[in-house]
Amino acid sequence: MAQFITLEDAQKLPFWRRPIGLLVLMALAMPIAFNTWSALLNNFVIEAADFDGADIGLLHTVREIPGFLAVGVIAIIIFVREQVLALVSLVLLGVATAVTAWFPSMGGILMITMLSSMGFHYYETVNQSLQLQWLSKAEAPRVLGWLLAAGSSATLVAYLAIMALWETLGLSYNTVYMVGGGITVVMAVFAFVAYPQFEAPTPQIKKMVLRRRYWLYYALQFMSGARRQIFVVFAGFMMVEKFGYDVHEITFLYLINLVVNILVAPLLGRAVGYFGERRTLGFEYIGLVLVFLSYGGVYYLGWGVAVAATLYVLDHIFFGLALALKTYFQKIADPGDIAPTAAVAFTINHIAAVFLPVSLGFLWLWSPGAVFLLAAGMAMISFVLAMLIPRHPEKGNETIFARGVAAPAE
Repeated sequence: MAQFITLEDAQKLPFWRRPIGLLVLMALAMPIAFNTWSALLNNFVIEAADFDGADIGLLHTVREIPGFLAVGVIAIIIFVREQVLALVSLVLLGVATAVTAWFPSMGGILMITMLSSMGFHYYETVNQSLQLQWLSKAEAPRVLGWLLAAGSSATLVAYLAIMALWETLGLSYNTVYMVGGGITVVMAVFAFVAYPQFEAPTPQIKKMVLRRRYWLYYALQFMSGARRQIFVVFAGFMMVEKFGYDVHEITFLYLINLVVNILVAPLLGRAVGYFGERRTLGFEYIGLVLVFLSYGGVYYLGWGVAVAATLYVLDHIFFGLALALKTYFQKIADPGDIAPTAAVAFTINHIAAVFLPVSLGFLWLWSPGAVFLLAAGMAMISFVLAMLIPRHPEKGNETIFARGVAAPAE
């Protein structure tokens, strides 16, 4: 029998059983499966199914379809509590990851990727909603930074194990996928049993919400999704295709990312709280413009693998500042809009993701540098949009054009 408890009463529970404790546990569980899948992906698809740039673009297009359909979460939460949906989605992600190596063909890889992606994207949609409902505006930037660091710590352990044991024990793709996905499943089941159902103070609207005053948030989400696809799909693929990185080498690069993230993520949260969303997002986007242009230099100017690896790490750090998008929305939103808007925002974030990977896969075959040049242009557009965020965003002050204008009744 599920136990229901308000957020106020939850503060009387032991710390590990409070809402923040559950957020931390989920932040630890998700990356173990997802990043185990990611760490092996490029090598697995090349060895198992002889993927080229166009194939990897198609794979990631399929992977992003559930993200595009994340708005369907609104219909699901009419019948299923968000907390329950988050944990069920984690189980789906873990199971699909565990059996990935059972399908070493183009069709099989696409099918199992679709299932794992459903778990990942539905979890991320609901998790973002729970974070913004359960955390106060004052503590959100700091705690989101720590949650990012927690996820990086869990992934660090997984990557260390892969790097240390892959060649030493002669591990197979199946073994690593089974262990990584299985751990996530066990953690999700534990969370379902060990935690009560937390009741947020404001009931969520259970229908699609599109508000004119959120237009800048929607635009930033769209550009973020388009820009991030280029990094997720092609930056790691470049390290394998151009420089011949093996599994333990690409994992070592991810490992560096994680160590840096563990150290830097809490500082990123504090930076958002101190400098505000406008300045931190502006800094992120200018940094990404320089990084993507430099990726082009790797191809056209003959810069070596050390430069490419350094850019990859910097790229990852800048993307960490995207937590400012969450806190920006939290400040301008009606409390009841958080769950439906999180779903709508995920769909908007993935509009470009449905067609960009496969189309850019063909562009990659012609000119890899052109792909990164396009990403630099996207980052510059994002910078221009970020400059429209006011220094102190709130309801009725969503953009620099809304200063002193009361929020419309919608």
